[in-house]
Amino acid sequence: MTSAFLAEGLRVLRLEAEALTLLGEALDESFSRAAGLILGLAGRVAVTGMGKSGHVARKVAATLASTGTPAYFIHPAEANHGDLGMISAQDAVLAFSLSGETEELHGILTFCARHLVPVIGVSARPESFLASRAQIFLRLPNLPEACPNGCAPTTSTAMMMGLGDALALALLTARGFTPENFQQYHPGGALGRRLLRAADIMHQGPAVPLVGLSAVMPEVLLTITGKAFGCTAVVEADGRLAGIITDGDLRRHLGPDFMRLTAADLMTPGPVTVAAGIPAAEVLGLMQRRAITCVFVLEPETGRPAGIVHIHDCLRAGLQ
Repeated sequence: MTSAFLAEGLRVLRLEAEALTLLGEALDESFSRAAGLILGLAGRVAVTGMGKSGHVARKVAATLASTGTPAYFIHPAEANHGDLGMISAQDAVLAFSLSGETEELHGILTFCARHLVPVIGVSARPESFLASRAQIFLRLPNLPEACPNGCAPTTSTAMMMGLGDALALALLTARGFTPENFQQYHPGGALGRRLLRAADIMHQGPAVPLVGLSAVMPEVLLTITGKAFGCTAVVEADGRLAGIITDGDLRRHLGPDFMRLTAADLMTPGPVTVAAGIPAAEVLGLMQRRAITCVFVLEPETGRPAGIVHIHDCLRAGLQ
């Protein structure tokens, strides 16, 4: 029985992979027109579909929204009972229906025709009602479902999902959407943690411990104790980082003349530093490799400390 399960699983995946390949080969300028229409919208993309196509539409709307294209899902049945008010004149509708004849879509399509809202239709039938009401029609290859009974939407939904991903990522590329933009929409979970930068978790402004080269021990001690990072940066007169003093440096220089020493006498020059844009996970890895608990973040143009990251900041952010 195990081999039968495996054989059936492989059969389904091969059929769906072949369908995606055929979809790619059939892609034409209609796809470019659809992406261009969405890119130029003043409003949002209303993504819709019924049944399994509706589940695909929800996912496509979520993918668009998270990659820089404002989008929302509208349920076609609920739309016929008041939710049509969600669609504005600045929006466009992206409708999924394998047959193109889904009855629940008729209300949305008629509304769009009346209010001049552009429709991008996705279907396997160019002669369908959906195709006739769409300003841009994206045709799916008319292929049998992977379901052995030919009933459960499988091949068709795989193609719809792939087409939705292709649209979203084509738009992402056109917008110049960056990992930094992506992080704004994904602050939570493993993905959000992976996209965190040093600038996102660093302490800055008055919280950064700083003393000048000529600072005497009372000032150094008060700064290290008051800022509670176990260290202080030592800066030149123009604010550039010259070195660092840690609790360990203080202990190593204890002696009769300790209170007469200056920051320049105690500091370790050329400390480990990072740029604000470095991934926070790399900051944590650097501190672990160097067996240090803090690292200063420098301004690239001036060499001045812009902030400080403590290893506890990384751990609080959920980095490992």
